[in-house]
Amino acid sequence: MSKFFFKGRIDKREKHENHGFSTNAVVKPGSEKSPLSLVVTSQDRKAEIETILDENSLHASIVIDSEDGAEDNISELNAVLNKPKTAAIEKTPGRNEPCSCGSEKKFKKCCG
Repeated sequence: MSKFFFKGRIDKREKHENHGFSTNAVVKPGSEKSPLSLVVTSQDRKAEIETILDENSLHASIVIDSEDGAEDNISELNAVLNKPKTAAIEKTPGRNEPCSCGSEKKFKKCCG
C-alpha cells in the first residue's frame, strides 16, 4: 500500500502550533501591573527613592522598616536601572574597500 492511502490522524505541523493569541504576555518589572517591592529605613531615604522612580517613570511599593540593624533592600531597583546595554560591533571593510589602517591599499592586500 502506498503512502497516499494513509489511514489515521495526521498530526498538526510544528510550525503551525505557535500562531494565535499569546497567553504568556511578558510583564515588565516596574510597571503598574508589576511594581517593584522596596524596603527603606527612613522617610528621607523614601523621598530619595521616589525621585529616582519619577525620573525613570517606574512604579514601586515602598515599605519603611525602622528596626535596629535593618538595611535598605533596593536590589530590584538596581537591577532595573543597571540593565546591560547591547554592544555594537564595528563592521569590517569589504575586500575591495580602502583599509582602515590608513595605508591607502585595498583591505585584501593590507590587513585582510
